[in-house]
Amino acid sequence: MSHTNPLVPRRYEAEPQAIFNYPKYWAECFGPAPFLPMSRDEMDELGWDSCDIIIVTADAYVDHPSFGMAVVGRLLEAQGFRVGIIAQPEWDTAEPFKQLGKPNLFFGVTGGNMDSLINRYTADLRIRSDDAYTPNAEAGKRPDRSVIVYSQRCREAYYETPIVIGGIEASLRRIAQYDYWSDKVRRSILIDSNADILLYGNAERALVDLATELAAGKSIEDCWDMRGTARVCARPPEGWTEIDSTRIDWPAKIDKLPNPYEYQHSKQELNDERSTQSDREEAAPVKIIPLPLQRQTEFDKSTSYIRLPSFSKVTNDPVLYAHASRVLHQEANPYNARPLVQKHGTKDIWVNPPPIPLETEEMDWVFDLPFQRRPHPSYGDARIPAYDMIKTSVNIMRGCFGGCTFCSITEHEGRIIQSRSEDSVLREIEKIRDQVPGFTGTISDLGGPTANMYKLNCKSPAIQRSCKRLSCVYPNICKHLNTDHSPTTRLYRKARAIDGVKRIAIASGLRYDLALRDPEYIQELVTHHVGGYLKIAPEHSEDKTLSKMMKPGISAYDEFKRLFDLYSKRAGKKQYLIPYFIAAHPGCDEEDMLNLSLWLKNHNFKPDQVQTFYPSPMALATAMYYSERNPLQKLRYKGDKLSVSKDMEQRRLQKAYLRYHDEKNWPLLRESLKRLGREELIGTGKNSLIPPAKKPRAKAPARRRR
Repeated sequence: MSHTNPLVPRRYEAEPQAIFNYPKYWAECFGPAPFLPMSRDEMDELGWDSCDIIIVTADAYVDHPSFGMAVVGRLLEAQGFRVGIIAQPEWDTAEPFKQLGKPNLFFGVTGGNMDSLINRYTADLRIRSDDAYTPNAEAGKRPDRSVIVYSQRCREAYYETPIVIGGIEASLRRIAQYDYWSDKVRRSILIDSNADILLYGNAERALVDLATELAAGKSIEDCWDMRGTARVCARPPEGWTEIDSTRIDWPAKIDKLPNPYEYQHSKQELNDERSTQSDREEAAPVKIIPLPLQRQTEFDKSTSYIRLPSFSKVTNDPVLYAHASRVLHQEANPYNARPLVQKHGTKDIWVNPPPIPLETEEMDWVFDLPFQRRPHPSYGDARIPAYDMIKTSVNIMRGCFGGCTFCSITEHEGRIIQSRSEDSVLREIEKIRDQVPGFTGTISDLGGPTANMYKLNCKSPAIQRSCKRLSCVYPNICKHLNTDHSPTTRLYRKARAIDGVKRIAIASGLRYDLALRDPEYIQELVTHHVGGYLKIAPEHSEDKTLSKMMKPGISAYDEFKRLFDLYSKRAGKKQYLIPYFIAAHPGCDEEDMLNLSLWLKNHNFKPDQVQTFYPSPMALATAMYYSERNPLQKLRYKGDKLSVSKDMEQRRLQKAYLRYHDEKNWPLLRESLKRLGREELIGTGKNSLIPPAKKPRAKAPARRRR
């Protein structure tokens, strides 16, 4: 990005400084800690009088590169900072947040590897009985909305200390978002947590940059232009151009017509917004261009931002909520995204463009940090299920260009694949062999968000920098996408050849439509890396529903199964696919679920574990669920509404169709089939889906007494 315009932020440059080239902080002299300290006694053993940064997390502390607090902690430690960890503190008072003293630079607050509400509640809003990220799977060790609660307690403990929030819970709540658990739109988490700055996505760049600036005496306000961050601000920067995208239909004479949504604001909110607008015009005049007119107007795109509909508007107007979601997802490419601004009362939430993805050398450096690869010793012999699951797995890449609307990986990690080098992955396998107690020779996974996207990127850097596609593989695989799986195949072969390794399993989700482009990869996978069963996720059989998911048609699954069976037979193995499906996805109705149920029966599938759609914050499918509109298309008020199952009984019915073989579901399914006019499917014949209800036995006549 050119520096000829003094308004262009330095941090928006497309070629940032490598994260390992920042100057080290003076405390580097202490060297790496065996484990990051969780108590004053551990700090004393290390010779520390204080921590520079304290991480507060809702997960147990496991010093492993699959746990966010460990990656963040070791990363900051490598920059020379003294990092302490407060894991799963009691939250009734601020006292547990003082156990390591006052941090010199900031508190870093995270909800852990999972969103705290998804961690605690099922899709049916039932409380889970266990927590995989807690010693002995004990439930109730984290509060609901952990980031908000922990941040408030940190503020109580040391009021002036900056609070930095991050992780998936904060990342997916950076703007106003529909909240399934309270069934309403909630404000940006920045407002509710009272944090100073939010870091979204994989935040290594922003974290190192921010810590370095604060250590140099800068304030968080000085870091307003940092990629991958969001902040509360009073007004946009002076001299910038505002692209006004606060409504979806712009009449020809916009100056003569009132805003059609203003009647839904309270009088106080209107006064606040008018006051803020007046202040902005006086202190920092901006050029405002309605979104449909931006192509006809000359302005500097490098100093422009997009204004989303305000929190008040998306709360009162579900169609505007869907519109805001559409805009956010279109501005997800770090190379062409513009800042997003959304008003919350009298303040703006300013969301900077996404971070530039890490280069392979940077990824290698992060994963080579001195992780102990096991839980903190304070947990003793307690079992942490999430650690048991990943202790022998290796993350080989980040990101996902699949764009599935029900998944939040893209919103968090981005669409551009970030891959480690082959040598880095092989070194980690050797570390597992040598460091993990009880290693049996099996690597449980070589993968990431998706098993087979390793080193798959756009063939043209120029096209990648200008692309705004939501998915590289839907509705078809982009011709500019590299689909050569040979680097993954080569990695598998080298991993199997390591001394002491008996088996490499692949447990990450497989994008089978992508795998079809490289049959050699499928053969390698099926021959050496499937232990009898391979989990795969076609998600549905009906195109109407699959189009809302941005998933390929079921024919791609059929072709993959043909090759899977072929290569299994050649390898002399009996192996099976275990397909996963989703019920109650937006756009899916009873008839779609009936057709899926018939497809399952025809293929002799009787699923045990089934999924009901879970509206996670910020996902496109969540916008569909809340608004009953399709943000994949241009939105209109008079457009057709989607079929959305919001009532719990409707959701249970759709789930029942996935388990058509369970007799507990038969009464519900009989009622549905009668309603659909498909009573012929109730019977005992070959083409029946479920049996008829048993007729009650006639009572035997009572004997007359003599």
